[in-house]
Amino acid sequence: MPAAQGEPLPMSISSPEFWLAFLQLVWINVLLSGDNAVVIAMACRSLPERTRKWGIVLGSGVAVGLRILFTGIVATLLALPWLKVVGAVALFYIAIDLALPDDEGAESVKASESLWRAVGTVALADIVMSLDNVVAVAAIANGNFLLLVLGLAISIPLIVAGSSLVMAMLDRFPILVWAGAALLGWIAGEMLLSDAAVMDRLGGHEVTEHWSLLAAAAGAVFVVATAWIWGRVRSARADTTA
Repeated sequence: MPAAQGEPLPMSISSPEFWLAFLQLVWINVLLSGDNAVVIAMACRSLPERTRKWGIVLGSGVAVGLRILFTGIVATLLALPWLKVVGAVALFYIAIDLALPDDEGAESVKASESLWRAVGTVALADIVMSLDNVVAVAAIANGNFLLLVLGLAISIPLIVAGSSLVMAMLDRFPILVWAGAALLGWIAGEMLLSDAAVMDRLGGHEVTEHWSLLAAAAGAVFVVATAWIWGRVRSARADTTA
Protein backbone atom coordinates (compact mmCIF):
# COMPACT_ATOMS: atom_id res chain seq x y z
CA MET A 1 0.00 0.00 0.00
CA PRO A 2 1.50 3.37 -0.94
CA ALA A 3 2.22 5.83 1.80
CA ALA A 4 -0.38 8.46 2.49
CA GLN A 5 0.28 11.92 1.19
CA GLY A 6 2.64 13.81 3.49
CA GLU A 7 4.03 10.65 5.14
CA PRO A 8 7.69 9.70 4.53
CA LEU A 9 8.26 6.69 2.33
CA PRO A 10 9.92 3.74 4.12
CA MET A 11 13.61 3.33 3.25
CA SER A 12 14.79 -0.01 1.90
CA ILE A 13 18.21 -1.29 2.98
CA SER A 14 19.18 -1.43 -0.70
CA SER A 15 18.21 2.18 -1.41
CA PRO A 16 20.75 5.02 -1.65
CA GLU A 17 18.62 7.02 0.82
CA PHE A 18 19.13 4.32 3.48
CA TRP A 19 22.91 4.42 3.22
CA LEU A 20 23.00 8.21 3.01
CA ALA A 21 21.01 8.34 6.24
CA PHE A 22 23.33 5.68 7.69
CA LEU A 23 26.39 7.83 6.92
CA GLN A 24 24.66 10.82 8.49
CA LEU A 25 23.98 8.79 11.64
CA VAL A 26 27.61 7.66 11.82
CA TRP A 27 28.79 11.25 11.44
CA ILE A 28 26.41 12.44 14.15
CA ASN A 29 27.71 9.76 16.48
CA VAL A 30 31.33 10.66 15.70
CA LEU A 31 30.54 14.20 16.80
CA LEU A 32 28.61 13.08 19.89
CA SER A 33 30.96 10.33 21.06
CA GLY A 34 33.44 12.89 22.41
CA ASP A 35 31.21 13.71 25.39
CA ASN A 36 30.68 10.03 26.15
CA ALA A 37 34.40 9.32 25.89
CA VAL A 38 35.15 12.04 28.44
CA VAL A 39 32.54 10.75 30.90
CA ILE A 40 33.62 7.11 30.52
CA ALA A 41 37.31 7.95 30.89
CA MET A 42 36.73 10.12 33.95
CA ALA A 43 34.42 7.59 35.61
CA CYS A 44 36.87 4.71 35.01
CA ARG A 45 40.14 6.48 35.71
CA SER A 46 40.36 5.19 39.32
CA LEU A 47 39.64 1.56 38.48
CA PRO A 48 42.44 -1.03 38.74
CA GLU A 49 44.30 -1.55 35.48
CA ARG A 50 42.79 -5.01 34.91
CA THR A 51 39.26 -3.62 35.39
CA ARG A 52 39.56 -0.49 33.24
CA LYS A 53 39.00 -2.24 29.92
CA TRP A 54 35.80 -3.80 31.22
CA GLY A 55 34.71 -0.41 32.49
CA ILE A 56 35.29 1.14 29.07
CA VAL A 57 33.55 -1.68 27.18
CA LEU A 58 30.56 -1.87 29.54
CA GLY A 59 30.30 1.91 29.79
CA SER A 60 30.37 2.25 26.01
CA GLY A 61 27.77 -0.48 25.60
CA VAL A 62 25.53 1.17 28.18
CA ALA A 63 25.93 4.55 26.47
CA VAL A 64 24.92 3.19 23.05
CA GLY A 65 22.17 0.96 24.43
CA LEU A 66 20.59 3.86 26.30
CA ARG A 67 20.84 6.02 23.18
CA ILE A 68 18.85 3.40 21.26
CA LEU A 69 16.30 3.02 24.05
CA PHE A 70 15.68 6.68 24.67
CA THR A 71 15.63 7.85 21.06
CA GLY A 72 12.10 6.53 20.73
CA ILE A 73 10.69 8.41 23.76
CA VAL A 74 12.83 11.47 24.48
CA ALA A 75 11.47 13.49 21.56
CA THR A 76 8.13 13.61 23.37
CA LEU A 77 9.66 14.16 26.81
CA LEU A 78 11.73 17.11 25.64
CA ALA A 79 8.56 19.15 25.22
CA LEU A 80 7.79 18.85 28.94
CA PRO A 81 8.69 21.96 30.94
CA TRP A 82 11.55 21.73 33.46
CA LEU A 83 12.85 18.35 32.20
CA LYS A 84 16.09 19.85 30.92
CA VAL A 85 16.47 21.83 34.15
CA VAL A 86 16.39 18.58 36.13
CA GLY A 87 18.83 17.00 33.70
CA ALA A 88 21.19 19.97 33.91
CA VAL A 89 21.21 19.83 37.73
CA ALA A 90 22.01 16.10 37.59
CA LEU A 91 24.83 16.74 35.12
CA PHE A 92 26.24 19.51 37.33
CA TYR A 93 26.40 17.05 40.22
CA ILE A 94 28.08 14.37 38.08
CA ALA A 95 30.68 16.84 36.80
CA ILE A 96 31.54 18.10 40.30
CA ASP A 97 31.73 14.58 41.70
CA LEU A 98 34.05 13.44 38.91
CA ALA A 99 36.37 16.42 39.44
CA LEU A 100 36.82 15.76 43.15
CA PRO A 101 39.93 13.78 44.16
CA ASP A 102 39.42 10.21 45.26
CA ASP A 103 39.05 9.42 48.97
CA GLU A 104 42.09 7.95 50.64
CA GLY A 105 40.28 4.68 51.24
CA ALA A 106 39.25 4.25 47.64
CA GLU A 107 41.89 1.59 47.03
CA SER A 108 40.16 -0.72 49.52
CA VAL A 109 36.93 -0.80 47.48
CA LYS A 110 36.49 -4.07 45.62
CA ALA A 111 37.13 -3.86 41.90
CA SER A 112 33.70 -5.23 41.00
CA GLU A 113 31.91 -2.63 43.12
CA SER A 114 34.03 0.15 41.66
CA LEU A 115 33.38 -1.14 38.15
CA TRP A 116 29.60 -1.12 38.48
CA ARG A 117 29.67 2.26 40.18
CA ALA A 118 31.64 3.62 37.22
CA VAL A 119 29.22 2.03 34.76
CA GLY A 120 26.30 3.52 36.72
CA THR A 121 27.90 6.97 36.54
CA VAL A 122 28.31 6.57 32.78
CA ALA A 123 24.69 5.45 32.43
CA LEU A 124 23.31 8.41 34.38
CA ALA A 125 25.48 10.92 32.54
CA ASP A 126 24.54 9.50 29.15
CA ILE A 127 20.83 9.64 29.97
CA VAL A 128 21.24 13.33 30.79
CA MET A 129 23.42 14.21 27.80
CA SER A 130 21.25 12.20 25.39
CA LEU A 131 18.35 14.61 25.92
CA ASP A 132 19.84 17.05 23.45
CA ASN A 133 21.01 14.69 20.70
CA VAL A 134 18.56 11.80 20.38
CA VAL A 135 16.04 14.00 18.59
CA ALA A 136 18.50 14.57 15.73
CA VAL A 137 19.27 10.85 15.58
CA ALA A 138 15.58 9.93 15.52
CA ALA A 139 14.92 12.46 12.78
CA ILE A 140 17.62 10.96 10.57
CA ALA A 141 16.43 7.38 11.18
CA ASN A 142 12.89 8.49 10.28
CA GLY A 143 11.29 5.58 12.12
CA ASN A 144 13.57 2.93 10.58
CA PHE A 145 14.64 0.83 13.58
CA LEU A 146 17.27 -1.13 11.62
CA LEU A 147 18.88 2.09 10.49
CA LEU A 148 18.79 3.43 14.05
CA VAL A 149 20.43 0.32 15.53
CA LEU A 150 23.11 0.14 12.80
CA GLY A 151 23.97 3.81 13.08
CA LEU A 152 24.23 3.76 16.86
CA ALA A 153 26.00 0.38 17.08
CA ILE A 154 28.80 1.66 14.84
CA SER A 155 29.54 4.27 17.50
CA ILE A 156 30.62 1.60 20.03
CA PRO A 157 34.20 1.25 18.69
CA LEU A 158 34.36 5.04 18.28
CA ILE A 159 33.45 5.56 21.93
CA VAL A 160 35.78 2.78 23.12
CA ALA A 161 38.70 4.20 21.16
CA GLY A 162 37.93 7.71 22.33
CA SER A 163 37.62 6.63 25.97
CA SER A 164 40.95 4.79 25.87
CA LEU A 165 42.69 7.81 24.37
CA VAL A 166 41.15 10.22 26.86
CA MET A 167 41.99 7.94 29.81
CA ALA A 168 45.63 7.73 28.74
CA MET A 169 45.76 11.53 28.60
CA LEU A 170 44.11 11.81 32.04
CA ASP A 171 46.79 9.54 33.52
CA ARG A 172 49.56 11.63 32.02
CA PHE A 173 48.00 15.06 32.55
CA PRO A 174 45.72 15.03 35.64
CA ILE A 175 44.78 18.68 35.02
CA LEU A 176 42.65 17.40 32.14
CA VAL A 177 40.24 15.94 34.72
CA TRP A 178 39.26 19.52 35.52
CA ALA A 179 38.94 20.28 31.82
CA GLY A 180 36.59 17.30 31.42
CA ALA A 181 34.50 18.44 34.39
CA ALA A 182 34.34 21.94 32.89
CA LEU A 183 33.15 20.44 29.59
CA LEU A 184 30.29 18.68 31.37
CA GLY A 185 29.45 21.92 33.16
CA TRP A 186 29.42 23.70 29.79
CA ILE A 187 26.94 21.15 28.43
CA ALA A 188 24.78 21.46 31.56
CA GLY A 189 24.71 25.26 31.27
CA GLU A 190 23.54 25.09 27.67
CA MET A 191 20.93 22.46 28.56
CA LEU A 192 19.59 24.54 31.44
CA LEU A 193 18.97 27.56 29.24
CA SER A 194 17.38 25.52 26.45
CA ASP A 195 14.56 24.17 28.64
CA ALA A 196 11.14 25.15 27.28
CA ALA A 197 9.95 26.63 30.58
CA VAL A 198 13.15 28.66 31.01
CA MET A 199 12.93 30.00 27.45
CA ASP A 200 9.32 31.11 28.00
CA ARG A 201 10.24 32.99 31.15
CA LEU A 202 13.26 34.68 29.58
CA GLY A 203 11.47 35.87 26.46
CA GLY A 204 11.68 33.09 23.90
CA HIS A 205 14.25 31.22 21.83
CA GLU A 206 15.89 34.34 20.38
CA VAL A 207 16.73 35.72 23.83
CA THR A 208 18.04 32.44 25.23
CA GLU A 209 20.10 31.80 22.10
CA HIS A 210 21.77 35.16 22.67
CA TRP A 211 22.72 34.13 26.22
CA SER A 212 23.55 30.48 25.52
CA LEU A 213 27.32 31.02 25.33
CA LEU A 214 27.33 32.91 28.62
CA ALA A 215 25.20 30.22 30.28
CA ALA A 216 27.56 27.49 29.07
CA ALA A 217 30.63 29.37 30.31
CA ALA A 218 28.93 30.04 33.65
CA GLY A 219 28.16 26.32 33.96
CA ALA A 220 31.80 25.42 33.39
CA VAL A 221 33.03 27.99 35.93
CA PHE A 222 30.41 26.84 38.46
CA VAL A 223 31.54 23.21 38.24
CA VAL A 224 35.26 24.00 38.57
CA ALA A 225 34.77 26.50 41.41
CA THR A 226 32.37 24.27 43.35
CA ALA A 227 34.57 21.18 42.98
CA TRP A 228 37.66 23.15 44.07
CA ILE A 229 35.94 24.62 47.14
CA TRP A 230 34.32 21.31 48.03
CA GLY A 231 37.69 19.56 47.74
CA ARG A 232 39.39 22.15 49.98
CA VAL A 233 36.68 21.84 52.62
CA ARG A 234 36.88 18.05 52.57
CA SER A 235 40.66 18.14 52.87
CA ALA A 236 40.44 20.57 55.80
CA ARG A 237 37.98 18.29 57.59
CA ALA A 238 40.25 15.28 56.99
CA ASP A 239 43.22 17.17 58.45
CA THR A 240 41.15 18.14 61.49
CA THR A 241 40.00 14.62 62.24
CA ALA A 242 43.45 13.06 61.56
